[in-house]
Amino acid sequence: MASLLVCAPAQTQAQRVPRAVQQILDQAQAIEARFAAAEEAEQQDAALTEMEKLIAQCSNVRGCQVQSLTPVYRRMLQPKAADAPQLAGRDELDEGDEDEDPINFTGQSVPTAATADALLDERNKRFVQMVQFNPAVQEGIRRWLTDMRPALMESYVNYQYLRPHMAPAFQRAGLPEALLFGIMAKESNGKVHVSSRAGASGPLQFMPATGRRFGLGPDGTGFDTRFDARMSAEAAAAYLQERYAQLDSNIEMSLAAYNGGEGRALRIYNQNGGRSFWDISVYNQFPQETRDYVPMVIAAAWLYLHPAEYGLRFPRTWGAGRVSQIQLKRASSINELTICLGNARGSNGYQRALRNLNPRYRINDPLPEGTMLTVTNTIASLYNRYCVSGKRAETARQLMASSVSSALVRGSTAPVGEVRVGELTTDVAAPQASAPAPATARATTPSRPAAPARAQAQRPRSHRVARGETLNAIARRYDCSVQQLASANHIRGPRYAISPGQTLRLVSCKK
Repeated sequence: MASLLVCAPAQTQAQRVPRAVQQILDQAQAIEARFAAAEEAEQQDAALTEMEKLIAQCSNVRGCQVQSLTPVYRRMLQPKAADAPQLAGRDELDEGDEDEDPINFTGQSVPTAATADALLDERNKRFVQMVQFNPAVQEGIRRWLTDMRPALMESYVNYQYLRPHMAPAFQRAGLPEALLFGIMAKESNGKVHVSSRAGASGPLQFMPATGRRFGLGPDGTGFDTRFDARMSAEAAAAYLQERYAQLDSNIEMSLAAYNGGEGRALRIYNQNGGRSFWDISVYNQFPQETRDYVPMVIAAAWLYLHPAEYGLRFPRTWGAGRVSQIQLKRASSINELTICLGNARGSNGYQRALRNLNPRYRINDPLPEGTMLTVTNTIASLYNRYCVSGKRAETARQLMASSVSSALVRGSTAPVGEVRVGELTTDVAAPQASAPAPATARATTPSRPAAPARAQAQRPRSHRVARGETLNAIARRYDCSVQQLASANHIRGPRYAISPGQTLRLVSCKK
């Protein structure tokens, strides 16, 4: 195996290389040697992991050029001939692989299973040449890196959360994980709940009839399993295996069938003697959508494998692949959890992750206490810290209870500038008209003593809490003490939490 090209034997050059950098280069040579001598797949995997860590270390050392390590890493990724059957025979992820966060050349997270060799199996040896020399795929790469870059980034983040549920199906089928990413990025950007106008649904956009063929559809509970990431990936893997068998393992024609219909793809393939998708007589028989779809999927898969070559830095998704579960300790909703969970620096929060991992629930569905949710370890930790109790939990609940209608002033008696936050629920009977008094009585009896009685009779005795109201606002409205109001209604301080629909006794209130 070739040695590291950047390590010059001359002493004068070694003196120009910083000591820390030289140590990294020496370690890279040693790791490559151990990889070359390894006889077991586990030993090779360990060497690859060491190399990935070394690349990450290099990116943090001044003067260390990551590009100098990539030739070694690429050589290590080329499987030995004797190892090829063994690697091809791996039918599932090793336990724990889904939680790994290996480092690629950019210092960002890319799964080890998605190396170039996972895409370049014996059926797809020409893939590199196809990407490098096919102008249509090059155009697709350009589009993903320009106006569609935000969609690519979003797809990557969403896929990292879904990867433990989706990647095993493709690996068991012997299909490249990068191809799964490419299909998902083009179909849905990794949004599980997407549906097209044509009726395709889910992260991999199955039509109803095709979904039923591969076990997807309504499950009897009102949920359509096309939205389930795991089941959708299993169906997609089975579908592509079927297409590969029909189309002589042709990537482009299989993708054309995925988008444009298997019957059409098979008919065109057979009528044209198995010619390439890029043959003009084949290409022009597919609709424009399919002609666009095929190179865009391949381009996304290629970028997933080779981000560094294009200066592409995928976002960090700490802990995205570490699946966990939580049991709600209080009633909530996905939107309420989104608020109290907050967000990691540079991220958009956890709403999409919660939705993708729990596709049966919509964002505002009421989730009762005890509901089990699939989350990541990071989300589980944040939930226990911020969403069970405390200021952020109460703030999230209050915000979810807010609405425009509760801010609108009803009636013409409200002072200018007042925003009414609730409606009185007690109907107070109008005071009865008193019988006319004798003239002598009216002349000699003052009317002031009756006024307090009428005022007392008009005061509301209770109030039903509206959405968005707080105890402090209610106390101000009725001119009474928060502490007395809380004590009379058994509300604990210091937060004095109240709920919409709750009826409060208005004790010691002057209005």
